[in-house]
Amino acid sequence: MKVIGIASTAILSLLLGIAPAYAQQGQQGEKQDHPQQQQSKPEQSKPEQQHAQQPQRAQQQQEQNQDKQQQHVQQQQDQNRQQQHAQQQEQHKNQQQQHVQQQQQNQSRQQQHAQQQRGNEQPQRTQEQQRVQQSAWQQHRAQSWQSDHRNWQQRGGYHGYRIPDDRFRGYFGPEHGFRIYGLPFLVVGGYPRFQYGGYWLSPVDPWPEYWANNWYDTDDVYVTYANNGYYLFNRRYPNVGIAISISV
Repeated sequence: MKVIGIASTAILSLLLGIAPAYAQQGQQGEKQDHPQQQQSKPEQSKPEQQHAQQPQRAQQQQEQNQDKQQQHVQQQQDQNRQQQHAQQQEQHKNQQQQHVQQQQQNQSRQQQHAQQQRGNEQPQRTQEQQRVQQSAWQQHRAQSWQSDHRNWQQRGGYHGYRIPDDRFRGYFGPEHGFRIYGLPFLVVGGYPRFQYGGYWLSPVDPWPEYWANNWYDTDDVYVTYANNGYYLFNRRYPNVGIAISISV
């Protein structure tokens, strides 16, 4: 009996020692399983973060698209402004050209009108005046121009009245042509004399025999100063100058 009691006590002690150990192993197993669960939580949170970031990316992309659209609209507006500015400049240039052309046309009309007025204002000569003028001119027609005429150097130089430079530039020279017809006319000492530019002009040379019979009525002439004296030139015969004297 005593042996049986000892054996029972030993078996009970063994069972009690096994139970805490098993419980401790169970707790350690639970501890080992729990970290795995904790480690799996971050892995589960990654899709959620990605899902949360998708609306932000979409919003950023939308904002970028809006910025690009605004930049495109701004560029288009700038191009339109530049085109409008260029068109306005071209229109302004065309208007200026039209204005210049209009001014030139108006000046041409005014000149034509002034010429017509001068033509209308020319006094009508009587038959007697016409006969006197024609006779005075015809008497001083050269038989041979080369031998009949003398320039101012051959005459010893010009000693008559000299036209002031400012007055000369305003009425005389190749750019100021006129016709003798209709100008105040006199015959002095058998020589014809006519008034132009406020001065009396008297030819002292005969006029070439090959000029037209009525050149003094039909041809444009001008007065210039050359070779120390004044000369009358006919535009139809520009290489020949008649020596003339000036008086006031």
